[in-house]
Amino acid sequence: MAKKSLKMIALEEKHGAHNYHPLSVVISRAKGAVVWDADGKKYFDFLSAYSALNQGHCHPKIVAAAKAQLGKVTLTSRAFFNERLGPFLKLLCDVAKKDRALPMNSGAEAVETAIKAMRLWGYRSKGVEVDKAEIIVCDHNFHGRTTTIVGFSSDQESWDGFGPATPQRPSSDSTSPKKRSGTPNRPPRPSQAGHEGGRKKPAKRKRGSAQ
Repeated sequence: MAKKSLKMIALEEKHGAHNYHPLSVVISRAKGAVVWDADGKKYFDFLSAYSALNQGHCHPKIVAAAKAQLGKVTLTSRAFFNERLGPFLKLLCDVAKKDRALPMNSGAEAVETAIKAMRLWGYRSKGVEVDKAEIIVCDHNFHGRTTTIVGFSSDQESWDGFGPATPQRPSSDSTSPKKRSGTPNRPPRPSQAGHEGGRKKPAKRKRGSAQ
């Protein structure tokens, strides 16, 4: 690995919180499905930001729309209405064939909101006893890093040191979904599967070896 990339990695490792273990590639620019590192080496981006970039890097229509909007209004909080959100929500509902939509910034935020919505629906509409709702998740999963859902993960590195996790009780059948409820129990088994959690360390390799 060239000196420029090594310098950028060293700066991030020194000044950034170590909550992630990225690959040793310093992306500098990108176009479509291709990215270049800080030293000019070319790669195909098969990860696509965990599907957030399925449309490719620097899509011309998206770049043009972003520039036009940033030159008009940078941001409005939810304390106000704006002229863009309503049309976006209508289009989203039409495409998804749903009545309403709630945009989220992250997958973890979406999972947390789904849990809250279903608990409220269970208590108000389905007669579930207050504070007795259960959350059912499958083994070998990763939903995010928030305090509630980090304990759902099957990867020990995702929840180790952040307890106590959401109280849980596994089902009697190890192949069926796990029910998390009011009885604390042991953490889930570590998973061998890779995931977006990012804390699973890649295999050790020498600096400068082929990527």
